[in-house]
Amino acid sequence: MCGICGVFRIEGGGPVSRTAVEAMTRTMVHRGPDDSGVALFDRAGLGFRRLSIIDLDTGHQPLANEDETIWLVCNGEIYNHRALRDELIAKGHRFRTRTDVEVLLHLYEDMGEAMLNRLSGQFAFAILDRRRGRLFLARDPFGVAPLFHALVGGSFLFGSEIKAILAHPGVERRVDLTGLEQVLALPGLVSPRTMFAGIESLPPGHALVVDDDGVRRWPYWDLVYPAEAEPADPRGEEQFREELAHTLTEAVRRRLQADVPVGAYLSGGLDSSLVVAMMRRCGVEAIDTFSIAFADALLDERGHQRLMAERLGGRHHEIELDDSGIESRLRAVIRHCECPIKESYNTASFALSAAAAAAGVPVVLSGEGADELFAGYIGYRYDAFRRARGPSAPPNPREAALRRRLWGDESLFYETQLAEHEALRRALYAPDVAAAFPTFEFTQFGLVDPALVKGRHPLHQRAYLDLKLRLGDHLVGDHGDRMLLGNSVEGRFPFLDVEVSALAARMPPDLKLNGFTEKYILKQVARPLLPAGIVDREKYAFCAPGSPQLLRAGIDWVEELLSPATIRRHGYFDLSTVETLKARYRAPGFVLAGLNEEDLLMTVLTFGLFVEEFDMPRLGG
Repeated sequence: MCGICGVFRIEGGGPVSRTAVEAMTRTMVHRGPDDSGVALFDRAGLGFRRLSIIDLDTGHQPLANEDETIWLVCNGEIYNHRALRDELIAKGHRFRTRTDVEVLLHLYEDMGEAMLNRLSGQFAFAILDRRRGRLFLARDPFGVAPLFHALVGGSFLFGSEIKAILAHPGVERRVDLTGLEQVLALPGLVSPRTMFAGIESLPPGHALVVDDDGVRRWPYWDLVYPAEAEPADPRGEEQFREELAHTLTEAVRRRLQADVPVGAYLSGGLDSSLVVAMMRRCGVEAIDTFSIAFADALLDERGHQRLMAERLGGRHHEIELDDSGIESRLRAVIRHCECPIKESYNTASFALSAAAAAAGVPVVLSGEGADELFAGYIGYRYDAFRRARGPSAPPNPREAALRRRLWGDESLFYETQLAEHEALRRALYAPDVAAAFPTFEFTQFGLVDPALVKGRHPLHQRAYLDLKLRLGDHLVGDHGDRMLLGNSVEGRFPFLDVEVSALAARMPPDLKLNGFTEKYILKQVARPLLPAGIVDREKYAFCAPGSPQLLRAGIDWVEELLSPATIRRHGYFDLSTVETLKARYRAPGFVLAGLNEEDLLMTVLTFGLFVEEFDMPRLGG
């Protein structure tokens, strides 16, 4: 993975400034410490920072086709590049490098925008077509690679990180209150929304063209679950198990392509353990694995991590994180996330990538996506319990209206009671902000296509929402890509392979949640490869110490950011509500009520860090 950025003039003006593009590129040195490049044209400029993974010698970008009429910057990996290269060479295309992403140039020459249907990989790229006077951008189906953009004074700006866009002259910094709403109400931000008004995230599985007519964006891929009325797939459990074992193994094999060491994260749970076991099946012998251990025994998983590491051999790296380790990393985490967060586990992710970088392992595989595709979260079981109890009482009118607006289905419950949470958020905002609540409240802006939710099995409804609202921008975004590339490490996710996801979508729901057994079919695939203690252990949610622990530690900067003076000066949150939460969280023996209670002060605290790190406007006096 790398960092890309650029400028494309839609309207008149002078040549694109080299100084401006170089400034944008410099903000992403951490994403690409190995090489950099800038190319300037009459109405465009492209910038690139490289983390060398494949073709260490000749993979310099920006990269051009044979006659230099088409130019490319790409962040990511194209896993089927060898087959595409052979096909394109047979058609007469000439390649300059051995890098995987060069196939994008020649595939675009052959197919134009339809090229996206041929790609297997994780990518965000921009292709400058000088003949047609246009810029073509795309992001991979699951959003593993980020891509942000903005229109400023007749120029279209883009970058792998928002910091690159902010470095361009004329970009105004304003908090997007609907973005803050999403962070408070959902697992995290949802593309195209960001925390910066006027700066958007290209959604996963979307493409975009910029030319003299302006900006046009469209979806080119989505995961479509079968309607309940459709005939069920006739295959049985054994056939699905065999196909899943083969498809997932091949997804792992594709992600081992590299000219540098490839390691893995090992949480001690089913998903990451299965990925590492399949790496061994694909012929990788000495695997570097990386795990987080916590001083708090209630959060610690090192017993299962060590069990799996000993079973697999290789070199295991265990990083212990305590409250001071969280506190010392939190500011850097927010700088890389470019948004506030709801819990502190990103600090653990940041520590993991630092350990991988220190060990000389710039690529790691991980198990993200398995919970969304194979019903791994506790919410799937809760839904099943509710269905087993029989019909529930209809929601109140406000709740029903909010559900219809978001999902097109008032019977669909996802994560929270929307009306109750709406009241909670109103109380948290400062009076002046709360007065404008109807103008930025998040449910009035679409999140998903209701047509892809309605008429699906309840398990598939939740799976689709998890993919759209939890995975792309949060788990593989601020929690994944930003924490990995913050230390110049690339993450790869075998479960987020289009073939694996398509197979999961076709599977009957009871192969994913069998009775109340989550990830049932995945466990059957894992049994020959993993110890029973790993396969059958209860799902363990990723947790880390939260704001109550930070408050009780008496950390100076935490106290200052949550002080009445700072809350008033920033002007976004209600002072009395924050003081009430502080008193409650500080109480001896206080513990958040598990998954049923959010750590609201962590969002307040990290929003304060966000405001200061990015010099956002203060609303208070």
